[in-house]
Amino acid sequence: MQAQLTVRFLVLALCAGLAGCRSSFIEVTIVNQGPTAHVVEFDYPSASFGANSLGTGAQYHYRFKVQGSGPLSLQYEDESGKNHTAQGPKVDLGDQGSLLVNIDAHGAVTWTPNLTNPK
Repeated sequence: MQAQLTVRFLVLALCAGLAGCRSSFIEVTIVNQGPTAHVVEFDYPSASFGANSLGTGAQYHYRFKVQGSGPLSLQYEDESGKNHTAQGPKVDLGDQGSLLVNIDAHGAVTWTPNLTNPK
């Protein structure tokens, strides 16, 4: 009986500990509502990610962990070869949540962050 209680307690403690240990990530969705965007690059503090192209109506999903504080930015090349750069919000170490980045039909970029910081 004592051994069963000990095992149950250890399992409960492990589950509680795992539930409390969660890394902070930001889930990014880039949506292109304009013509195909080429050489798409998303920069965040300490790293970047991207795609060779993002067609009309396409979405690109990526998840990253914020390793420092700084601004976000998106760069891409339009169909005519013109480079575009859009500055986004600033993020801080520990930020988590979601971020929608929308490229509209005219190439304008809007940022819709839904971020929290549990510090």
